[in-house]
Amino acid sequence: MFVATLVVGIAFAALLTVSAVGKLKHDPKQLKTLERVGAARLRPMLAFLELAGAVGLLVGLLWWPLGVAAGVGLVLYFAGAIGAHLRAGDRMILPPAVLLVVSLAAGALRLASAVS
Repeated sequence: MFVATLVVGIAFAALLTVSAVGKLKHDPKQLKTLERVGAARLRPMLAFLELAGAVGLLVGLLWWPLGVAAGVGLVLYFAGAIGAHLRAGDRMILPPAVLLVVSLAAGALRLASAVS
């Protein structure tokens, strides 16, 4: 179980880091999406939250409560992203929905590997 937790945690942390760096470097594709959903002004905070989630997942591999908390925080982050898309009338919710599921999996795997 811990091997799956390790793979999902590291891969998801890497993805979150790439996304955060894109936001901080004003990636045109990300900026377009953020503008479309009305969240462009939140770009630095969103990048910070993604980096915090990535760090939480990685450190959570050593201390399971932090890994579970990071998973929960990321679920809330991506639920908020889905809400922002829907509020703006943007039906492109598949990417944040997939990431919400990955967030659930990361938190659940960390919890399950701690219990077993």
